[in-house]
Parts: sequence; C-alpha cells; structure tokens
Amino acid sequence: MSDQHSFETLAIHAGNTADPLTGAVVPPIYQVSTYKQDGVGGLRGGYEYSRSANPTRTALEENLAALEGGRRGLAFASGLAAEDCLLRTLLTPGDHVVIPNDAYGGTFRLFAKVASRWGVEFSVADTSDVAAVRAAMTPRTKAIWVETPSNPLLGITDIAAVADVARTAGARLVVDNTFASPYLQQPLALGADVVVHSTTKYMGGHSDVVGGALIVNDPDLSDELAYHQNAMGAVAGPFDAWLVLRGIKTLAVRMDRHSENATKVTDLLTRHPKVTQVLYPGLPEHRGHEIAAKQMKAFGGMVSFRVAGGEEAAVEVCNRAKLFTLGESLGGVESLLEHPGRMTHASAAGSPLEVPADLVRLSVGIENGDDLLADLTQALG
Repeated sequence: MSDQHSFETLAIHAGNTADPLTGAVVPPIYQVSTYKQDGVGGLRGGYEYSRSANPTRTALEENLAALEGGRRGLAFASGLAAEDCLLRTLLTPGDHVVIPNDAYGGTFRLFAKVASRWGVEFSVADTSDVAAVRAAMTPRTKAIWVETPSNPLLGITDIAAVADVARTAGARLVVDNTFASPYLQQPLALGADVVVHSTTKYMGGHSDVVGGALIVNDPDLSDELAYHQNAMGAVAGPFDAWLVLRGIKTLAVRMDRHSENATKVTDLLTRHPKVTQVLYPGLPEHRGHEIAAKQMKAFGGMVSFRVAGGEEAAVEVCNRAKLFTLGESLGGVESLLEHPGRMTHASAAGSPLEVPADLVRLSVGIENGDDLLADLTQALG
C-alpha cells in the first residue's frame, strides 16, 4: 500500500491484504508451525517455519513499518523481548549506552541486571537536556536510548536534537515510542535510527495481548535485527500478532479520545488542593511543552501527579479508586492507575531512576470523561 495514504487509512489497510483463497478481508490467523515445501527448498511465499516467518506476523510487521514510516517492522513476544534483541544486535561487550534518568523499570532492569553482566556499560542522563546527553557520551558510546514522553514522569526529549548528538558521535538513537504511539509521534522522521514499542499498550489497546516491536529504516540494520530475531526466537505468535493488528485499526480514534480525556483529567488535577504537581506535556507550564507541541500531534493519555501527604496518601488514592482499575500496564481502552514506586518501577529503587514515593500514574482510558473525573474526585477525598 502506498505510504501516501493518511495514517488512519494505513492503520486499517497496510499489511491487511484480502486472503487470496477466500477473499477474507481480515488476515487469517495462521496457527501453524511448519509449511509444506514443493520439493526441497521449494517454499511457498518464503515460509518454512513460523519462528522464521508467519503470514499473520508478516501482516503486522508490514503494518508497523507503514505506520512508523520505516523500511521494516519486526514483531516480538513482548516489548522487553524486542529491547533484548536490539541490545544484542547493536552492542558487544565493552560498548556503552546513554539511558534516560526516567524510563520504564523493566528497561532499566534489562540494562542494570542483564546487559551489564554481558559487559555492556551505561550512563544515566536527563535526555530532555541535550547538553547532559552530550556530556554523558564516551568514545565507546554506541547508542542513546530515549523515552518521550517518558515513563512515569512524562519528560519530553527533543528527538531531532538528540539525533544530531548521536549522529555526530557515530551512535544510534533508539526511541521508545510506546507512550505516544505512531499516531501522535514518528521518531524515524525526526532522525531516530530505531523505534521501540511495547505493542501491549496503545497499539493493541485492549489489555488482552502482550507484544513488542522494532521499526527501522537502515537496510543493513534491518537485516541484522531480522537475523537475531530468528536466531533468538522471541517472536510474536500468530494469534498475538492478529490481536495487535486488530487493535491498530482503531488506534487513531482511540488516541484522540485518550488525549481528550487526559486533558480533562489534568484540568481537574491542577485545581485540586490535594495535588501538589501534575506531570503532563499538554500543560503550558510543563518544561517540555513546546518541544512536545512541535513533535507530537497531541499529548496522549498518560498523566502522573504527586499527592500531598506523601507515599501513604498516594497509595490510598490508588486504593480508593473504583472506575480507574488498580493495575500495571497502560494504553488500554479502560482507565488504569498505579503507584509506580511500589509497582512498575520498584526495580529502580535506590538507583538514579528511582521515582518519587508520592507519585500516582494514570493511564486515562476512553470512557465518559465526566465519569472519570467523578472517580478521581472521590479517590482524592
């Protein structure tokens, strides 16, 4: 499909070719491990074994590439599986990576507890400060890792500016685009080398699948990643790929509603006497607001806030919520809330990525906005 089509059209049609046998408009779930060959090496469509390739996964990977404006998309069993494949493709023992001082706890754990044992070193920097990123670089830096918006403090990094830093140093820029989704932000167009997604989140959108993705433009890097994907084997299964592909069809309309509801929520929170700080890039006072407005279509559905009364007060807000479900993850149609310090970011305790104890993170869903505001009001007390 032509990349000249609008995002909404690509989300529905890219990779979704009608089944040639039956005309089914939705790609079938090819729940199969192996494929009949027409003589030794006589593959039909290049398929021989579903770890290497599967038609349902191919449909998703083509769709992912189209939405991010990339040459190739690769689908994995989870976001961390995608990250692990990327690290082991880009890096060798002794290499160095700059990582953000605000990032998903699982990403930090992967660097601190897994990659470090393999001889990969990392430095932590505030990636919203280009000078700080530049100062953290070493002659052995092979990659700069960015989340924007970041998890859970909603920091914003100027992708184009950090891409210049990476390019000058001969390093790759990796952007985790999970919070924004390709509907709101396209890092490859801004100079990134690799886009990472937890497709569990907004891409899938319904809290019913776990998956991950990498999207790239460089053909050599694309081939290397595909080789490692097959060699390591943490691929998306056909049903999981199908679920993500189904979720993507409504990504645009969902992200519009997520963003609309998040704006209403932040308006309530900024006026509430028990809230000491609201973290949302859509707020004019957010230090990354102007950059976010430049590189994002809207500001997304993730909101964090700090509660007067400290950690116990924040935990109580989480426990009192009724419509907002207390749970980890994000990006589903239903609203979720959590206490990052005790939940998603517990692995960062005692590190430079430790999050404030009084912080509550919201994944604002697509329910009626007034219902969400009423629930937050009663939860805050």
